[in-house]
Amino acid sequence: MTQRMRRRVLMAGTLAAAGLTGAARADVMQAGMLKIALVLKSLTDPFTVALAGAAQNYQKHYASQFGLTVRGTTTETDTSGQIRMVDELIKARMNAIVVAPIDSKALTAIVARGIKAGIIMVTIDNPLDDAAQDAAGISVPFVGPDNRKGAMQVGNYLAGRLKAGEQVGIIEGVSAERNALQRTAGCKDAMNAAGMKIVAIRSADWEYGKGRDVASRMLADYPRIRALMCGNDTMAMGAVDAVRDAGRTGGVYITGYNDNDAIKPLIADGRVLATMNQFAERQAVFGIDVALKAVTEQRKQSELSRVIETPLQLVTSENH
Repeated sequence: MTQRMRRRVLMAGTLAAAGLTGAARADVMQAGMLKIALVLKSLTDPFTVALAGAAQNYQKHYASQFGLTVRGTTTETDTSGQIRMVDELIKARMNAIVVAPIDSKALTAIVARGIKAGIIMVTIDNPLDDAAQDAAGISVPFVGPDNRKGAMQVGNYLAGRLKAGEQVGIIEGVSAERNALQRTAGCKDAMNAAGMKIVAIRSADWEYGKGRDVASRMLADYPRIRALMCGNDTMAMGAVDAVRDAGRTGGVYITGYNDNDAIKPLIADGRVLATMNQFAERQAVFGIDVALKAVTEQRKQSELSRVIETPLQLVTSENH
């Protein structure tokens, strides 16, 4: 690793720890420097905004070394739109593209096309499906946390507030996304180990409105339900409002995932029991840094590690 690269890696950690944020979009395409692209999910989601902001701030510190283009979809389920964005960036001859895939399987073909074009491809937030990668003959690094382990930690904390046999519902993100399925699996691991009864698992596509609606239906269908485990904080906020509307605040535990700024007051006053900080800034910055290192060292896609795990931290009223 070059001395310049070592300095950049150290700066990545410093910026991530500082939690720097900024605008949600950047286009820096200057001639004669490396061209890196970051393709995200919906830029209306606080977690995605944090990813974009941290990446943008990181690039500003190394503006002479690489340019950064950030793209994001308008909704959490716009898979075709995200595929078009990646295709456009391949045609723009990026040196590397870092993607947070909306669909772990559907994005595989376009990512494979990028690799064939000689572009380094890296994923963050949501890994590509392993079987789909194998079928396409590619290997794409995933820079991010173990979502199953994180959700299980949240579930274990919740289990400490429940009695064996009590009813729990799981509100899942986009079911086509591997990270959504991993978080659901982690919730199930914890609840099954503690002897809880999972009465429903329903998708709310990561969205507040759908989260509120799904939670309302669960509360109506299962009057004795004691907890709602949500795959992200946005859906958890919807569940909080559904519980309030049902007149059951304080009687139904709610958990989230991501530790967005908007969830912090709800953690503080107990409306949300726990969430999981997966350090959005670190995912974006280290994802970009993995791509930069590969390009700088002229490494082949096949030489890159498939998983580069980032840290997690349980957040409750005790440590928020």
